[in-house]
Amino acid sequence: MNKITVDSTPSDALLKKMGVAYWPTWEKEVSVFPWQFVTTETAYILEGECEMTPSDGSPAVTFKAGDLVVFPLGFKGSWEVKKTLKKHYMHSAGDFKKCFFNRLNRLINRFKAITK
Repeated sequence: MNKITVDSTPSDALLKKMGVAYWPTWEKEVSVFPWQFVTTETAYILEGECEMTPSDGSPAVTFKAGDLVVFPLGFKGSWEVKKTLKKHYMHSAGDFKKCFFNRLNRLINRFKAITK
């Protein structure tokens, strides 16, 4: 199984180049739940702290506010949201519908920012 990658010090230039400010957001209260990624998801953690435990028995991965995290397509594991989570996210490879609607949301958010 591919591993989660965490960049704890993404530069402002990288975040701007990736267009993170236009990505949709998702929030989750403190909880534990299983999850399987049907896309490759890149997330910028705005608030909170989480631990993701892979179902294959490999070591858990912790991430927190300020981290840029990539969850690979097909990753299976358990989320433990330790502090309420808020993240920007982008779907790239995998489930066509999820990727399409995520891209549409990003375009709408860019348009809203331009027309303010």
